[in-house]
Amino acid sequence: MVAFGKKLRESQIQEWQEYYIDYKLLKKKLNRYTQQVEVGTENHLIVLKDFSRLLDCQIEKFVMFLLEQQGILASRLSNLREQYDSLLQQADGEKVCELREAYRSVGRDLLRILFFVEMNAIGLRKILKKFDKRFGFKFTNYYVKTRANHPYSQLRQVCKHVGIGAVVGAISRHLADLQDHRGSYISIYDQPALSHPDPVVDSIRTAVDRLSNSTSFLHYLGKHALIMQEEFPSSSEDPTDDSAYHFMSLLLNLANTFLYMVNTYIIVPTADRYTMTLGAAATVCGVVIGSMAVAQVFSSVYFSAWSNRSYMRPLVFSSIVLLVGNTLYALAYDLDSLSVLLIGRLFCGLGSARAVNRRYISDCVPLKLRMQASAGFVSASALGMACGPALACLFQTDFKIYKLTFNEATLPGWAMAIAWLVYLLWLWISFREPSRETKENVVRDESNSGRYIAGSPETEENALPEESNSGRFINISVDHNSTQPLLVNSNAKHQDEDGDEDCDNAEEDSKELQRPVNSIVSAYRLLTPSVKVQLLIYFMLKYAMEIVLAESSLITGYYFIWSTSSVAIFLACLGLTVLPVNVIVGSYISNIFEERQVLLASEVLVCIGILLSFHILNSYSLPQYVGSALLTFVSAEVLEGVNLSLLSRVMSSRLSRGTFNGGLLSTEAGTLARVVADGTITLAGYLGVSKVLNTTLVPSLFFCVCSIVATCFTYNSLY
Repeated sequence: MVAFGKKLRESQIQEWQEYYIDYKLLKKKLNRYTQQVEVGTENHLIVLKDFSRLLDCQIEKFVMFLLEQQGILASRLSNLREQYDSLLQQADGEKVCELREAYRSVGRDLLRILFFVEMNAIGLRKILKKFDKRFGFKFTNYYVKTRANHPYSQLRQVCKHVGIGAVVGAISRHLADLQDHRGSYISIYDQPALSHPDPVVDSIRTAVDRLSNSTSFLHYLGKHALIMQEEFPSSSEDPTDDSAYHFMSLLLNLANTFLYMVNTYIIVPTADRYTMTLGAAATVCGVVIGSMAVAQVFSSVYFSAWSNRSYMRPLVFSSIVLLVGNTLYALAYDLDSLSVLLIGRLFCGLGSARAVNRRYISDCVPLKLRMQASAGFVSASALGMACGPALACLFQTDFKIYKLTFNEATLPGWAMAIAWLVYLLWLWISFREPSRETKENVVRDESNSGRYIAGSPETEENALPEESNSGRFINISVDHNSTQPLLVNSNAKHQDEDGDEDCDNAEEDSKELQRPVNSIVSAYRLLTPSVKVQLLIYFMLKYAMEIVLAESSLITGYYFIWSTSSVAIFLACLGLTVLPVNVIVGSYISNIFEERQVLLASEVLVCIGILLSFHILNSYSLPQYVGSALLTFVSAEVLEGVNLSLLSRVMSSRLSRGTFNGGLLSTEAGTLARVVADGTITLAGYLGVSKVLNTTLVPSLFFCVCSIVATCFTYNSLY
């Protein structure tokens, strides 16, 4: 296997090698610090100051060379502008082509500079994380906070495209002007679509987006799936064999995702009335809705493990179980049995194959199509969430065939049973199982190339294992009020977060550290504070959304006497906000503000939405309920996108594969949140329906405040 340091050196532009951040030198320094602190010959404050000074020098070396290269490009563009001005007086087609090619040449050189910047950014981020792991101290938090926010910061040049935008603009404008517009002048400022008329400029735009974390709607939406891409932008080789990709199989996975989300939310508008028909309290709807999530906690694990060996068999099993579960759900009415109703929903939860759907995209879809497939996965989920309640609105009828009753309570079960039967037949006829040999080659090639799966192209491997309770500890602090262990596990002091062994003369990966995580204990050890906070945020937002959705029928029926149709329309409208909100955030907001800023702002808005939902005054108005529910739901949806994007960046690469992968962990956190939320609704029912609203909102507010506080503590590590 190729070590990260070696991979980084191989990716460098050879003639610029002396100007890169010296990753190997920094690693040697860390080794020396480790030995000196361990034997007590070095003071921890001196270590911090010395390493900070060394980093400052390395960054200054890189930045000065970067500015020099930008100056050279600016000079070339200035000369080309003079040629361009003189060309305006002529109509020489040959000179136009020559000038256009000259601008493209400048663009290609700019691409080299952008790649140079990105390689330095990756090396800097990894060495900061390595320091944090080695000494158990939040050095990244300290270094970024003191350097990035300074008015004379050179660190901004590493992770921001300062000064490059003007060069990109000059190349884009002149290449657009040199296109043949049949005598008419069209500016890129008047026609934004012309901003990237040339393949070279389009490549520059992509590189700038990677460097600045800029996103498009497609990339932003794809991040929700937490399906990862490669780490090194220079890697043009796609380890996924195109022969493993089968469009109809991908479509079947997306259809499975869509149907499952419809299945989840189609019963929400009628669950409270169904339970009352069977002789239970209306608030038992929380248990009915949540029982599916309870089973999904377990099904996600065995489906994730099963997908290591096959894709078709777990999808077939899922369809059969869901067919049985929905049939039992529908039969519970005529059997007059709440137990059958709950068993049916448990079966539906046991058929959750979202882990298989996600793994198929990450393993079998070529890299060039993976982001589109990820966006399709998220879109299918969002549409299913909206279509579920909308379908329930159509089932306003009541008739019998023999001894079977078909009404608003049972029709969701019968409709989904038929849907899963049709899907099962389609699956059996059209799905193509990728060969086992192809799948093994994909895993092996991705490991050898240093590549791993993450939610966005700018993702990098930067999460580290948890500190061990064993080993030698020395307390240090930068701030007077905080102390952290300086040395963690002395037995593991020579290992990097990416599996390197820290030796002065050799860099070889530890095969053990490159293996996928296949136990919950190993997965937990890889959860750094940043990862834990992001999982807490994911839990909080899913809890808040589930409270809004699951108790909507109960609350609106009590306060506003809404019919089933009214509840279904309201829930469908909430679900339909998902894609428009992602368009706005992905295309505009995420390109203006940092993701961590959007994260914190969204958490605050969720908190405000929860506060506005409380029934404090004597009267509880419809605008108050609808407005607060909409604010909470939309803010949580925005929060989910940036949360999963940041989670993919701070999560260890070892969590990209294996049974207990990052996608499974996020799914489990979200599913557990739904279980707790639905259970809270049922428990609150013992206090009376009038107390349900405020009682269920108190935990939501508590989780939200905790997540805001935790975000503030880890804010600077989300860099």
